[in-house]
Amino acid sequence: MRVVAVFGGGGAKSLACAGAWKAMADAGLTPGHLVGTSMGAVVGAAFASGATHDEVVIAARSLSRRDVAPLDPLAVVKGAFASHIFRAEGLRRLIDRLVPATEFEQLKIPLTITTADLDSGELVLFGAQPQAPLSSGSTTWREGKGARLHDALYASCALPLYFPPGRIDGRRLGDGGLRAVLGLEPAARIAADLVVAIHVGPGFDEPPLPPSAAVSRLVPPPLIRAHGEAIRVMMAAQAERAVAEWPRDAAPLVVVRPVAEREATFAVGEGERYVEAGYRATERALAGIGGVADK
Repeated sequence: MRVVAVFGGGGAKSLACAGAWKAMADAGLTPGHLVGTSMGAVVGAAFASGATHDEVVIAARSLSRRDVAPLDPLAVVKGAFASHIFRAEGLRRLIDRLVPATEFEQLKIPLTITTADLDSGELVLFGAQPQAPLSSGSTTWREGKGARLHDALYASCALPLYFPPGRIDGRRLGDGGLRAVLGLEPAARIAADLVVAIHVGPGFDEPPLPPSAAVSRLVPPPLIRAHGEAIRVMMAAQAERAVAEWPRDAAPLVVVRPVAEREATFAVGEGERYVEAGYRATERALAGIGGVADK
């Protein structure tokens, strides 16, 4: 059975994709193609590199919020005039730690990575090309040979305000979630019998963060939080629309929603809980699709 897995963006919540991978493998549905956005792309690249579930979980367990998002001292000095808050080095170290392969050619499983051109607004894809042309005229595909794998992964994670943009082939590229927090558009154009999408990004089902949880997480200052709220609404609406517009002639789509939490982008300390949630939610979802999984 040809299975395509879509690993959505969601910061630390994307570690649920590691649990989803294990649940799919346990069900005999190891993906033959991965589409990833932001941290979902990083987790997908780890598996596409040949890393095992245990290796990914152990690497994720070693992460800390300070490792992933070190404050840029110049941002403090510049205040409202700063272009970003965190240094790029932390995010790049995270990618180096999780993803053994450094070039697309080294991957054992085809991987498509989403990014967004910050100037044109295009959805820019790196890596394995979908077999059928994309329906949107504002999508550009870039062959994996045109960029280093880790550079494309950095760009896919570089959410404006938090991190400086990635620069590839003269383009300023930012978080793929700006255009495809759940990469269903390219996934619909890949030959498959089943598409399993792990949606861990913003959604309208996320309850407000309780005060007790705020103590253990990075809760941003009001101005940055307002930016995050705007992004959350935009991405939640985008994901709903992508699911609703799934083509009728495409492979059956299973959307798994293992985590629905706010203010969790940098909650790496919750990683093991997210991995477990991804496994359990995917296990339940696959059990509910009946004969499709038995083909």
